[in-house]
Amino acid sequence: MNRLIMKNINYILIVFITLSLSSCMDEFLKESPEDRFVINNFYSSQSDAEAAVAAVYEKLYNLYERNMFILNELPADTEKNGLGMPNQYLQNLEFLRHTSENQFTREMWLQCYSGIARANTAIINIPSIEMDDQIKARLIGEAKFLRALYYFNLVRFYGDVPMILKLESVKDALGGRVPAAEVYAQIITDLSDAEASLPAVYSSNNIGRVTKGAAKILLGKVYLTQQEFSKSAEKLAEVINNEAEYGYGLHENFRDNWNPATETGKEMVLSVEFMDPPGNGNGAMVLQGPKYSLPGGFAVLGLVNSNEADIPTRDLYDRYTEDDERKAGTFRTDFVSLIDGSIHTSTIPIYTKYWEENEPNPNNSDANMHVIRYADALLMYAEALNEIGQSEPAAMQLNRIMERAYNSSTHNVSGMPADELRELIYEERNKELAMEGHRWFDLVRTGRFIQRMKDHAAYEASVAETNKVEIAQNIKDYMVLMPIPQREIDLNPALTQNPGY
Repeated sequence: MNRLIMKNINYILIVFITLSLSSCMDEFLKESPEDRFVINNFYSSQSDAEAAVAAVYEKLYNLYERNMFILNELPADTEKNGLGMPNQYLQNLEFLRHTSENQFTREMWLQCYSGIARANTAIINIPSIEMDDQIKARLIGEAKFLRALYYFNLVRFYGDVPMILKLESVKDALGGRVPAAEVYAQIITDLSDAEASLPAVYSSNNIGRVTKGAAKILLGKVYLTQQEFSKSAEKLAEVINNEAEYGYGLHENFRDNWNPATETGKEMVLSVEFMDPPGNGNGAMVLQGPKYSLPGGFAVLGLVNSNEADIPTRDLYDRYTEDDERKAGTFRTDFVSLIDGSIHTSTIPIYTKYWEENEPNPNNSDANMHVIRYADALLMYAEALNEIGQSEPAAMQLNRIMERAYNSSTHNVSGMPADELRELIYEERNKELAMEGHRWFDLVRTGRFIQRMKDHAAYEASVAETNKVEIAQNIKDYMVLMPIPQREIDLNPALTQNPGY
């Protein structure tokens, strides 16, 4: 997100009160004797509309700075807790013993619904503002895209969820769960509306806003998740076959996706913008950086802090071959001291996708985090094509990813049988998108979660930590959904729990 949007966010958070769902109802009741939100006076100008939509974007920080990675990587086969993370709720996610009391599953629920509440008020109220019609349609499209994204996350994590398209009274926030099929139908409607009203590209001072291409790609992912492979391929083709029109492509260098000079370039479809103070730095560098595994600790590197909390599994790390440039682009074992240039070697690999070179304060890392990256679109397109019997065009898309990864054409997969190609696409998604918040979703939607985690437990126990056998002992078939937060059930009698929890 660019600095213009950040400026609007700061404004909106001062003058605009957004109430989320059931957990906010007690505060709502304290603040107003009425049963309706009083917000009409706020929506009077184009700047008010822009600020309101900026507030919808703001919730991406709450989701993607860490929560999306915690729920997509930690209960999967790509991340584990380091010695710097004794939090029991995180330990429970790693070992698949999480319950409806888990604070991180509840945080995901709350932040998604808070984003939805902000989107709803924008979608409902912006139409009444006298302003440029084209800008008005675009802003409503942005809000609808973000509402669709928040609901897409909810329905994938929790299945049937309450679907709230307005928020005018207490009862609007306290409804029961709606079948997932209805939620998906609304997501598709919102994304289709957004696609029709969003531009393909923006001027430089608005880079970071959602585009027509982002709406098409996310809609392609929705169809892929529903296993509507023909629709997914058709929608993704609208972008990929015309990528120059949308300004998309692959960076020649994998690491350019996180370098400050290039991170908002052609491979960025939608990302969360982090920046140096007084802006918001991302927390990944401090959470993932070396500490206990480094003789002398982080101080020998000239860093002011590093927690070594979120670390890669050996299962993931060992999947990369030495000629795969993504290995060095995703992990590191050798670190250069900012004090004297000496090399210090960690005893374990450390995630460094979000590492800012020459930054002594890891809290200030300004590496952006991707919500959607173009490589993801190409891999989804390859998967969808392969599933509808178009394996050769699918291989062509996969070749683009692999040729960059290995810096050669020797990994050309043309002519590979469909079954083998399917498994290779899955594996390339794993390596390409590691620690970007996709893995649990991918394993669940492809029906591989249960067996993959059993295999993962066995591998980790054999090469890293013997106690990882507990994962195989704990995993249950119902864990393809997260638990509905118990606190939300307590506040909303209409809510029911997912089976097993």
